[in-house]
Amino acid sequence: MIHTETKEFRIENIKIGGNNNPLIIPEIGINHEGSLSVACEMVLSASRAGAKIIKHQTHVVDDEMSHLAKSVVPGNADVSIYDIMKRCALNEEEELELKRYTEELGMVFLSTPFSRAAARRLKKFGVSAFKIGSGELNNYPLIEEIAEYGKPMIVSTGMNDIKAIDIAVNIMEKRGVSYALMHTTNLYPTDPRLVRLGAMEEMMEHFKGVPIGLSDHTLNNNSSIAAMTLGAKLIERHYTDVKSRTGPDIVCSMDEAELKDLINASYEIPLMLGGKKEACKEEQVTIDFAFATVVTIKDIKKGEIFTKDNLWVKRPGIGAIKAIEYESLLGKRASKDLKADTHISYDDILE
Repeated sequence: MIHTETKEFRIENIKIGGNNNPLIIPEIGINHEGSLSVACEMVLSASRAGAKIIKHQTHVVDDEMSHLAKSVVPGNADVSIYDIMKRCALNEEEELELKRYTEELGMVFLSTPFSRAAARRLKKFGVSAFKIGSGELNNYPLIEEIAEYGKPMIVSTGMNDIKAIDIAVNIMEKRGVSYALMHTTNLYPTDPRLVRLGAMEEMMEHFKGVPIGLSDHTLNNNSSIAAMTLGAKLIERHYTDVKSRTGPDIVCSMDEAELKDLINASYEIPLMLGGKKEACKEEQVTIDFAFATVVTIKDIKKGEIFTKDNLWVKRPGIGAIKAIEYESLLGKRASKDLKADTHISYDDILE
């Protein structure tokens, strides 16, 4: 079942939910590998593709992780998560410059804070909204902290069940913030068999009226497009300007051409949804030549009986008697002489 009736809220001039087109969120994340100049190149590339918003990741590493993180290696890397984030994190001055550059290009800067210090940095920056990563969904103290800021929240829900999501939702509802929820599978890349769009539909059913989307970690746009056909109001994918760059998330990142295609799809797919199984009025021009109507295939004398030997159905469809009436005419008589290849009318039939 497709649920399209959702609340609408804004992040600056961007409308989310309601009857608006799905919002496409390119996430540069840590694909810049700690280089501000590379991050800016990615932002510029996304702007060329037509993006309205850019998502970053805000890492204040020592507030985010304990020393034990130095021994935890993610499934898509060969060094510890601590080492990856230490290498890839922009400092406060660099991230603020990235925000300014994004806004100079007319886009909204969105970021995921992975710690309280990161959240407070973004609050100080005056960001318009917060993105919550799947790993932080059940970090309820952090959810409480960010909800207190009163800004809209886009919350990913991967690795969590409905019960865990309910707790976070209750916190946001209590604080009165606008929010959207994103289904995701936190594998980089995600096998198509593990995308589970049914889980997204389950969220639509459970959280009625809430804009629901997909954070997509597969290798192409297919699951994102499929999600939009099911009513997803937001789509997020990792982003890079060129796929020749190195980094743990490059493998599941879209490039400029793919982002442009996905944005185009976000405009076209809503136009395709709905409707009922009947001819639309615009098809009449095709009906006129494509449908068959009843036509004589031999000269017929007045009073002669219509048979399969002298009457058949042919295109175009502009004759008076449609093919569906053909069998009912057999055995009746002609009211006048009829030349072969004449599309007959009801006046040509004796009652």
